[in-house]
Amino acid sequence: MKTGAGLALGLVVALAAASGYYAGTRGAAMPASHNSDTGATAAGAEAPKPAKKLLYYRNPMGLPDTSPTPKKDPMGMDYIAVYEGSDADEAAAPGQVVISTQKVQKLGVRVEAAQKRILDKTVRAAGRIEPDERRLFTIAPKFEGYIERLLVSTTGQSVAKGQPLFEAYSPELVSAQREYAIAAQGVAALKDAGSQAQTGMQQLAQSSLLRLKNWDISDEQIKALTSTGATQRTLTFRSPATGIVMEKKAVQGMRFMPGEMLYQVADLSRVWVMADVFEQDLALVKNGAKAQVNINAYPDKTFTGVVTYVYPMLKAETRTVPVRVELANPSGLIKPGMFAQVELQVAVKAAGITVPVSAVIDSGTRQIVLVQLKEGRYEPRAVKTGARSDSYIEVLEGVQEGEQVVIAANFLIDAESNLKAAVGGFAGAPTATASSATAAVNAPAAAGHRAEGTVEEIDSKTGTVTLIHGPITSLKWPAMTMEFKTANVALFKTLKPGAKVAVEFVERAPGEWVITSAKPQAAQ
Repeated sequence: MKTGAGLALGLVVALAAASGYYAGTRGAAMPASHNSDTGATAAGAEAPKPAKKLLYYRNPMGLPDTSPTPKKDPMGMDYIAVYEGSDADEAAAPGQVVISTQKVQKLGVRVEAAQKRILDKTVRAAGRIEPDERRLFTIAPKFEGYIERLLVSTTGQSVAKGQPLFEAYSPELVSAQREYAIAAQGVAALKDAGSQAQTGMQQLAQSSLLRLKNWDISDEQIKALTSTGATQRTLTFRSPATGIVMEKKAVQGMRFMPGEMLYQVADLSRVWVMADVFEQDLALVKNGAKAQVNINAYPDKTFTGVVTYVYPMLKAETRTVPVRVELANPSGLIKPGMFAQVELQVAVKAAGITVPVSAVIDSGTRQIVLVQLKEGRYEPRAVKTGARSDSYIEVLEGVQEGEQVVIAANFLIDAESNLKAAVGGFAGAPTATASSATAAVNAPAAAGHRAEGTVEEIDSKTGTVTLIHGPITSLKWPAMTMEFKTANVALFKTLKPGAKVAVEFVERAPGEWVITSAKPQAAQ
């Protein structure tokens, strides 16, 4: 009995425990079921974005070397992961260069639209002031004589037209005057004679008078000689024009010969500016063009002249052509021999597509313009240029009107994106589009080279090794001794003086060869 009662009591306890467990588990499960919708909503709101697709790992130094797996460069730096949709991935598009927005702002990049405009160019040339050759006068007697009296005695003296310069005595002049006087008296004496005698005497008088005129005897002196019949011992020479005595050789008492220059007088009311125009600007210079002339002596004044003649010969030494500019000089401020700066405003040609001069990168073999496709994205293009002004240059091929071109910091973009490597992609094709530097990420890895040789010397301070190596077929080098740099200090464990090694090296910069690995030759 006692045993049956105990079993019954145990059964009751077991059932109660089971009921309590069921109720607890049901009660605990109900809130979870009740909040299932809310939890699903929260999970949907906070669901993580799908991870970006890893494309490759690129060289941290910007070299065209990629890897599908993580690795280190010869300097021990980790390669950088490139994901789909990143700036580096966008930059990899052929023919484009991508710079991050932050770097664009730091570099100070500025752009301007290519526009059609007529180029007005200023042709500048150095010149010198010279007298107008048509206003130079020389006083040279046509007979032999002596200077008895000098009336203008200094070079540079101003003279007026008709002003006496000197008085000259000549036996020939006196003799010619007497001949004319005698002939004139003979004509008067033979009034009643026959016609033949009168004609002969008149011819003699006319020839004597013509001789005096050919000697530049003034009409006033001839009239006096005709009216009085008295000969004058001296003849006065007068200035033929108003101007400056440029040269004076006359000395009082000297003897002069026929045709000898005694004075040179220049009229400086108008002068010439002989400007030396460079050969490449010669086609722009035309007769009648206006010229602005500046002279160092008068920095606050600008003189206006006109181009009157382009000389037909070129100076081979300076590759310039003389151009004559006529300049009014009524006040006499401009002196012969002064230096002048000449500016000619010329219109180059009809309107064409132009860009600022600073937009063109000239490598010597080709000219490149960076075209902005959008913020931070640029496309290098080879262009063909034409006429050029002080600020703008005409683009014949490569850029369309309205396209935005980089006018500031384009050289910095060149350095930032290793544009030289990108431009190398269109080797010599004048209209081809350059590949971007970062597009080279998809290119094969930078070529490495191998060599075997003996270590001759080590300089741990500079990190250089002198290696006696054999021929290198990949570079077509013969056997030689040359200096290498080391990628890291750990290489010195293998590179010891006298050690025979097999090394791998790359060209990190033009002419800079760096050993990236070294192994004992026996191990190799």
